[in-house]
Amino acid sequence: MSSRRDRWAELTGGQDGEAYARRFARLAEAGQDVHGEAAFCHALLEPGARVLDAGCGTGRVAIRLAELGHHCTGVDLDHSMLAVARREAPGQTWMHGDLARLDELGLDPGFDLVLAAGNVVPLLAPGTEPAVVRGLAAVLRPGGLLVTGMGLDAAHLPLPEPTVTLADFDHWCAEAGLTLRQRCATWSGEPYRPGGGYAVSVHARPAA
Repeated sequence: MSSRRDRWAELTGGQDGEAYARRFARLAEAGQDVHGEAAFCHALLEPGARVLDAGCGTGRVAIRLAELGHHCTGVDLDHSMLAVARREAPGQTWMHGDLARLDELGLDPGFDLVLAAGNVVPLLAPGTEPAVVRGLAAVLRPGGLLVTGMGLDAAHLPLPEPTVTLADFDHWCAEAGLTLRQRCATWSGEPYRPGGGYAVSVHARPAA
């Protein structure tokens, strides 16, 4: 199912962790807010929530959410990214794994929120997207939320053209039993308008 390399690995060769961390460090030093994703998710959560950061990268978002009092687990396939996360927050849980085979990691289900930010969905291995969405939905508690951020055009992607449409993504979510609750154009919460180049989506698993 996931024999092909994900698009991120094709772009970076799995060696981009340190460079990625330096880029966000420079943005923070320049006074830019690098915690928009964490702030967005925090506003959706009760105190002490369980969060799965799927495609956690260097751990920037999960580390901030932990600082805000949540219990975070990060999963990524890129060893170079996880090396940074483990160095920056050795006390947190970081797991190496393929999101297309999430069930093999032995995660305890019942997460309050699963996050897939940073263009995780558009950068998956081609053809694995529906299985990944099903896997992420499966570890949510009843009423839990799947929060995603993704570019929808070349200007918002490290790719020459988009790989996912919102119609496709919403279809995969519906097949996984999730319903759209909110859609924004940015992590700051600006409303999404049809044709926009970036979307932040909140899908919910039905409450029991």
